[in-house]
Amino acid sequence: MVTVRVPGLLADQAGGQKEFQVEAATVRGALEALPVSDLLFDERGELRPLVNVYVDREDVRGGEGIETALGGEETIRVVAAIAGG
Repeated sequence: MVTVRVPGLLADQAGGQKEFQVEAATVRGALEALPVSDLLFDERGELRPLVNVYVDREDVRGGEGIETALGGEETIRVVAAIAGG
């Protein structure tokens, strides 16, 4: 099982739940298993630009990205970036 933690804004959309236990082989699979996955991915199935994902404190945008393989003991953190101007 992989632990996925989401920020408060997404937790509000998931009935207040901030942490999920999911079974997944990749980061993408773990994120797609969340009840708020539609808020994380755009219409092309790509991670939205203002969504940052960390696996055990390492940014997944480098390397394999969201196709990064999981071993089953990881903690994934979803962090929403703030933009404006």
